[in-house]
Amino acid sequence: MTMHAGLGAGVPPGSYGNYGSANSGYSACEEENDRHTESLRRKVKAVKDLSIEIGQEVKTQNKLLAEMESQFDSTTGFLGRTMGKLKILSRGSQTKLMCYMMLFSLFVFFVIYWIIKLK
Repeated sequence: MTMHAGLGAGVPPGSYGNYGSANSGYSACEEENDRHTESLRRKVKAVKDLSIEIGQEVKTQNKLLAEMESQFDSTTGFLGRTMGKLKILSRGSQTKLMCYMMLFSLFVFFVIYWIIKLK
């Protein structure tokens, strides 16, 4: 009985001939995985740092918006009071304006009357 040499026949287990040992192939894959893992770790850290900066910026912007809202509320109240005072003044000034108009009309009427009477 003769045995035919097949693929890998006569090669000790764990050895792959001229292509190196199984351990060196595993080591190369492990090194590549380590490089990818480190690259991914750096990218995750960059994203984390960026998200922290964004969070701080959002807090700052929210604080500014709250201050602006407070200022707008006080300005709105101030304008509302001013408009109320203007309405009160306009009501009073319409009465005064009507009185002045009546007095002016009477004055013009008397002036015209005297002009006609003097002729």
